[in-house]
Formats: sequence, structure tokens, C-alpha cells
Amino acid sequence: MSGRWLSIIGIGEDGRAGLSPAASALIERAELVVGGRRHLDLVGETPGEKMEWAKPLEATATTILARRGTPVAVLASGDPFWFGAGVTLARSIPLEDMQVVPSPSSFSIAASRLGWSLQDVTTLGLNMKGLTPLIRRYLHHGRRILALALNGDTAREVAALLTGAGFGESGIVVMEALGGPRERIRNVRARDFDFADVDPLNIIGVDVAAGADAAPIPYTTGLPDAYFENDGQLTKREIRAVTMSSLQPGAGQLLWDVGAGSGSIGIEWLLAHPANTAIGIERDAHRAARAVRNAVALGVPHLDIREGAAPDALSGLAQPDAIFIGCGTSGGRVIEACLAALKPGGRIVVNAVTIESEAALLAAYHEHGGSLTRFGVERAEPVGRLTAWRPAMPVLQWVSSKPSGGA
Repeated sequence: MSGRWLSIIGIGEDGRAGLSPAASALIERAELVVGGRRHLDLVGETPGEKMEWAKPLEATATTILARRGTPVAVLASGDPFWFGAGVTLARSIPLEDMQVVPSPSSFSIAASRLGWSLQDVTTLGLNMKGLTPLIRRYLHHGRRILALALNGDTAREVAALLTGAGFGESGIVVMEALGGPRERIRNVRARDFDFADVDPLNIIGVDVAAGADAAPIPYTTGLPDAYFENDGQLTKREIRAVTMSSLQPGAGQLLWDVGAGSGSIGIEWLLAHPANTAIGIERDAHRAARAVRNAVALGVPHLDIREGAAPDALSGLAQPDAIFIGCGTSGGRVIEACLAALKPGGRIVVNAVTIESEAALLAAYHEHGGSLTRFGVERAEPVGRLTAWRPAMPVLQWVSSKPSGGA
């Protein structure tokens, strides 16, 4: 381990007693011991200087890096590379400078208390402000979830979300201060949640049970139109499914949704993979606010909605892997601006319903290639006491990929 001056040590609620002799030795020889106030209290007296994490954590990483070559020990909860400080440090400090001594993660301890198969459980970090809605997408009958809480209010927020979405019969287990002398485990149904004194250090277990009115989010594209609050500015289910197929979302990719409307395309892009990101551009303030509400309601609160009109609103945005341009915003200037911004190898998909926007797509097709496809959808609807087909407006879709070598 020569040259590994930085030790990252996982510590549990049992403090020093739960550490291996090797981990204790690393702490004893460290000239600087870094951790949260709780970690520093758990480890007790140390020969070296102690320092609490600053906010943001990256600032402390810079301070640690300045001590390179001298023994430094960083204390983290359980496994430092599972929702832990190790991930933050590894962004700026080479792995060959580190030695990591993990302890059982809080997820492992929680699963052992419940007798749940950890590999079959969805594990979530709700330990940052505004992340509670993330649990929404994982609510399917019979599934089990373990979630790190932000504070003592998170479990109540989760219970309210479950109940509001039709999963009020789900079992909730609140597990506080696991592995230490203050450990407490309590069970309650989501709709009956009444715990008022939850320790800020807790994990929430959810045994999902769907009620008759539950609305789970399917693992497919083309969510029901009723899932989206809208004023009619919505890419309808059938066309949305085809559009998502044309966009071909990949893990960790960024989408620009230009003319976001109700946010449906950006939302489904984010639902395709947890690592995906999306920026929605919408010029109408009411629609922009509605798109934000839809994103929160469907478990992707990280949808980034920017109010403004393209192409001016595109300036300064992160370079996208894919771009969707919705109906009514498919003018030539917008298309050309989007193509210029798109990453080499990225895909652009544009839908048009008006003659004017179709003309812009035809021009783009002749200039840049790709494919043109026209879609027509008819739905059966009542006509008096009978039934007839009612056609929706046909949609022309242009799909193209930017050459890997540039525009």
C-alpha cells in the first residue's frame, strides 16, 4: 500500500468497536482525520487533527488534496462508494493514492434486518433536498424499495406520496440509527403513517402494494395521456411512443426537448434510464410550470425546464446527445441551430403537423438526409349510439443523425 496516503474508512453506528484493527491503525497514524460531526464523535479521540466536512463536499476534497503525501483518514458511513464520500473524493484524487476500508452499508444492514434479498431490492438515495418524488417511478405491486432518507421528515413525505398515488396499503418500515445502540425499527401502512419523532439518520423500507386506484408508471414508452396535466399541447401517446423509439435514448445521455409543452417527451426520456438528463425549452410560462409539475408527479423532478423561445433560448446550454423539436417550433432557423449544437453522432427528431412546418422538414430532409415518415392515428369514439373512427391530425416526422465527423 506504499504511496497510498489517503485512507477512506467506513464506520457504522457502533463506532470504533465495529472497526477492524487495520482500520483503527490507519486512523491512529493519520495526521488529519476528516468526517461529518457524527463520524468524528463516533471515532472518539485521535492523535491527529480533526476536520469536519465543509459544504459543498468538493471544497473539502480540495483541502484534502493539498495534504497529499501526508497520512489522511476520511471517515464515511458504511460503504464509502455507495452513496458515500468516496465517490466525491475519487473525482479529484487518483485511486492509486487511496486505500479504502469499507464497513457494511446501511442497505446491507437494513436488508438483513428485514430478511429481504438485497439483489432484488431497488435502492435509492433520497438524501438530498427535493428527491423524494424519485421513488414514484419504482412503485409497482410486489416490489421492495430501500431508500436513504434526507432527514426525519422523509418517511412522512414518502408515505404521503404512496397514498396519493394509490399505494396507501404499502408497508413502510422506518429503520433508525441501524447498527448502533440507538437502533429502532418500526412498521406502519403508508396511509396510516403517524410517526412524529423519526431520527434524522434513517432508512425507509417500502413493500409496495397497489390499490385499485393505483397508477404505476409502465416500463415502456407511450404513457397514457391522462398521466400528464395538459392544455392540449401534448405529444399524444401513440406518436410519443414512436418519437421515443426514434430518439433511441441511451444511458447517461442529455436530451433537449425544444417546445416542451407538457414535458412528456423529456419526462419519458428521463424515465428511460436513471442516469439520463433532459432540458426542456418552453416559451409559455404556464406550460413551463405545468411541465415541472408533471415531472415531479411522474418521479423525475430533475427535468430542467427553461423558459424561453428557440433558437435564442438554446444559447449556453450543455451540448445534447439528442434533440426533439415539437410541433409548432420546427422552423428552419430552429432546426439549423439545433443541428449546430448537437453532438457528433447525435440524433435529431422533429415532428410537424402544419403545412408550414412540414415545408421546413422537407427542406431539412433534402439538405441533411435522414428519413421522413408520416403517421396517422384514428381512435374509435362514440357517434350517438354508434361508434366511428375519429382521425387525429397526421404527423410528419423527420429523423436524422449528425455525422460523427461534425456537421
